[in-house]
Amino acid sequence: MFAIATGNQKTYEVGIYNQEVRSLVKENNSHIDYGDEWADVHYQNVVAYNEAEALTLITDRYPADQGFVVTSLSETLNCRF
Repeated sequence: MFAIATGNQKTYEVGIYNQEVRSLVKENNSHIDYGDEWADVHYQNVVAYNEAEALTLITDRYPADQGFVVTSLSETLNCRF
């Protein structure tokens, strides 16, 4: 999904992977719900007013209790078209 920050919003880049998938892939197994690619870090852009909101948005979508681990969170420069 493509979102553009407006007003006081900022765009954050979040790095995330799934620890359960990573552990299974190391043992040459696969997760029942998530593809093997989740063993590697994925980068998602999140539009939010601050880092705390960005982290809340990403952890709501990718919860820790399902094995997701946030590795990085940084503000990105907004592109102007």
